[in-house]
Amino acid sequence: MNKSCGLEKVTELEKKINNDYSNIAGMVVLKDGKTLYENYFNECTATSRIHVYSVTKSIISILIGIAIDKGYIKSINQKVLDFFPDYTIKRREKTIQNVTLKDLLTMTAPYKYKFTPYIKYFTSDDWVKFTLDLLGGRGQIGKFRYTPLIGPDILSGILVKATGQSVFDFAKENLFSPLGITVESNVTFHSKEEQLAFNKAKNISGWVADQAGVNTGGWGLTLSPMDMAKIGRLYLDGGIWSGKQIVSTGWINESTKEHSRWEKINLPYGYLWWIIDGKEHAYAAMGDGGNVIYFNTKKKIVVSIASFFVPKVKDRIEFIKEYIEPIFENCVY
Repeated sequence: MNKSCGLEKVTELEKKINNDYSNIAGMVVLKDGKTLYENYFNECTATSRIHVYSVTKSIISILIGIAIDKGYIKSINQKVLDFFPDYTIKRREKTIQNVTLKDLLTMTAPYKYKFTPYIKYFTSDDWVKFTLDLLGGRGQIGKFRYTPLIGPDILSGILVKATGQSVFDFAKENLFSPLGITVESNVTFHSKEEQLAFNKAKNISGWVADQAGVNTGGWGLTLSPMDMAKIGRLYLDGGIWSGKQIVSTGWINESTKEHSRWEKINLPYGYLWWIIDGKEHAYAAMGDGGNVIYFNTKKKIVVSIASFFVPKVKDRIEFIKEYIEPIFENCVY
């Protein structure tokens, strides 16, 4: 923590965290690649690993980009079913045949469920097939529908089919290891209790997988706040890490461009990334409970916040814009 950032302001910030954002596990602020702030709360440390919920989706987006860069996937305009030649579609089911990767990445694919069938999903052995069975229906392709749980697993299935590797291995080789991010192993649940314990844990390093060994696409990854900050910095720096191109700048530009919009909250969406401010080129990966990777290209700032799940948390983006950015954007180091 640099004195030129104003210790008094930082003390006020931490007071605010303890009073209003008390489920935060840890927070990191980077500016121009330098760590200006790193602190942990709720008995967490730099070695703690927290379930980041839907931040996982943005990691999947990066992996799809890498798979395209490497030629495993030809185009996001490929049909989803091209990757699942053995999948049998029901008669008269036409919509599913036209859904593309882009529809999944932009949350504009239709599904047959009205209310999320959580219990059936969690008790299913094969989350990819379970989700494919719900894809399509009478809904319209191209209409935004945010599917936090059932939907993104199809992208995990596509990564497995396209690369011939597990999502975990592909991520480790092409993203985690190059960035110095540790994700130790697959995590599988044998009971509801195990899953609930995982959501509250601070010491499980891994990525949830179904019984078939396919990692989750929409949730289930544990990261540290510094791991999350590294992802933000990778995107801020155009996909380059230590002089090496990890993911193409083209993919970053495309995935952080508005392709759809959640009208209800008037928030633009890229490829599993939220567009926070088009003018400042600020974007975010956001997960339940207030987990966020935020980066602002204009201000060259990255903020990562890992949080334990509690319902109805205060808006983290508002917190970043009103309290965090004003403290750190003019820091001298």
